[in-house]
Amino acid sequence: MSIVRVLARPMLASTFIISGLDRFLHAEATATQLSPGLGKAAAALPLDVDEKTLAKVLGGAQVGAGILLATGKLTRLAGTILTVASALNAVVEFGNADTETKDGKAHRRSALLKNIALTGGAMLAAVDTSGRPGLAWRAEHLAAAGKKATARQLKATDKKVRELAHNVAGA
Repeated sequence: MSIVRVLARPMLASTFIISGLDRFLHAEATATQLSPGLGKAAAALPLDVDEKTLAKVLGGAQVGAGILLATGKLTRLAGTILTVASALNAVVEFGNADTETKDGKAHRRSALLKNIALTGGAMLAAVDTSGRPGLAWRAEHLAAAGKKATARQLKATDKKVRELAHNVAGA
């Protein structure tokens, strides 16, 4: 693993871990802040879950995914979870921000840019293969190797058929 990944992953994860802890510990406030989105999510689930529980789950998911990213474990899954959480946070904060004052508008813009940057960082973590080939590359090369093996087998079979045909014709 490169030194950049060793340093960057925990740096990126730290904000998600702290934010997730805050969401988990203050689930009531989180549920109020995210009420429109959580209400729809709760209604879509097959279980009877209240918004406060979903807020705790969201906070716990952020903490867990942040820890996984920081430690370099399941980084693509963690990055995907953090991308969704960050995008959700960007939408909610932008929608709930104060737009009445000049300072409120400046804070709204600053928070939106911060959330966009975090979403971008999480997206990069979600697609980072740590220098190893990704699944698409592996599948493509596996298919190419299969085609080569099939072509070799067909060539060998064709040769055998010709030999048998020659032997039958000569007998």
